[in-house]
Amino acid sequence: MKGEMNALVQYAPFDNRYERVEIPQIGEEEILLKVKGCGICAGDVKAYHGGQRIWGTGEQDRYIEAPVIGGHEFYGEIAEVGRAVTGWKAGDRVCVEQIVPCRKCGFCREGKYWMCEGSAVYGFKQHAAGGFAEYVKLHANSILHRLPEDFTPEQSVLIEPIACGMHAVDLANIQHEDVVIVAGLGAIGLAIVNMARLRLPKMIIGLDVRDFRVKKGLEFGADAVVNPMEEDVYERIRAFTGGKGCDVYIEASGSGASVTQGLNLLRNHGRYVQMGVFAKQVNADWNVIGDGKELTIQGSHLSALTFQAVIDGIRMGLIKTDGLISHRFALEDWEQAFETAQKDERALKVMLIP
Repeated sequence: MKGEMNALVQYAPFDNRYERVEIPQIGEEEILLKVKGCGICAGDVKAYHGGQRIWGTGEQDRYIEAPVIGGHEFYGEIAEVGRAVTGWKAGDRVCVEQIVPCRKCGFCREGKYWMCEGSAVYGFKQHAAGGFAEYVKLHANSILHRLPEDFTPEQSVLIEPIACGMHAVDLANIQHEDVVIVAGLGAIGLAIVNMARLRLPKMIIGLDVRDFRVKKGLEFGADAVVNPMEEDVYERIRAFTGGKGCDVYIEASGSGASVTQGLNLLRNHGRYVQMGVFAKQVNADWNVIGDGKELTIQGSHLSALTFQAVIDGIRMGLIKTDGLISHRFALEDWEQAFETAQKDERALKVMLIP
């Protein structure tokens, strides 16, 4: 397919441009996808505001290869397939995992492709331009998943962020006697509450500084919710746990203050899972981890082997999606969409529609 399309291109911090670009041309093993919707990740907002995780401190540690089209939470309909592509055809509705694995490094060969040493996430690399556009070229190494015919646009866009949340829940190894805290009740945090509830722990407590999200936590399965800005969170958790602290703390807010909070709220031998992405480096008292409580610290990166499980969970009604898409904007209205995602008290997941 030849011609031009509309796209949102990242050039530098605070420099996104909605402009006309060439429709990407596909090779024999590639696919051209007509994008139907793309969610705005917290990482996209932090990238726009110059987050160090994305832009680094200089060329030596910069992750993004600007200028590049952003967006990795997308789904769509296949428009064209390369001559060597098998198993897919024009018209198929698919979602795509956010990472393009190299298929060659040690992690890829071990089947741990989400830890690929090449670490190419859609929307940040030149060979993996993202879904904030009318069309996106799917690299030959892309991992596609077929969507059920009755999936709504909202359900389809939510698969990627929910899959990231499912991976964090898997890594938390939640047991039936555990008291679990989920810090940060955005779209992913609420999904984590939902999926943690399916593990049948003793108690789930949701934390957030926005009252709207705190109330949503109860809707998605939390037994109790606390706003640390309005209540003494340490006193509340001590009351819930008989003074012992929680067994599991899943950090899904990306707030530096949440790290210290989590370390302090955990009991001895507690388990901390870091899923949220920080805009800059975070300081914490590591003596609490080692000499103090002997905690287990677990990082959670991307979605691992969870996409199909999320699709099945949504299809069976086990994973809730209603209400997680709080706002929808046309791609051309991206500035309002990004501002809403960052500042609106009632924003959860904001969706762009090309």
